[in-house]
Amino acid sequence: MYFTDRGIEELEARRGEEEVTFAWLADKLRAFVDLNPDFETAVERLATYLARDDEDFED
Repeated sequence: MYFTDRGIEELEARRGEEEVTFAWLADKLRAFVDLNPDFETAVERLATYLARDDEDFED
């Protein structure tokens, strides 16, 4: 198990039933980077992955 699995599991347990928009998620990611600038690269990579993920699955 990766260390991040714990955080992902907590997210799913606490908020797994909620529906959110990508605009809401983008605002949260921006706020996180403002508070934690050392994670800017990781957040950028995650955002890019989420933005392009469906392109990998086109038939």
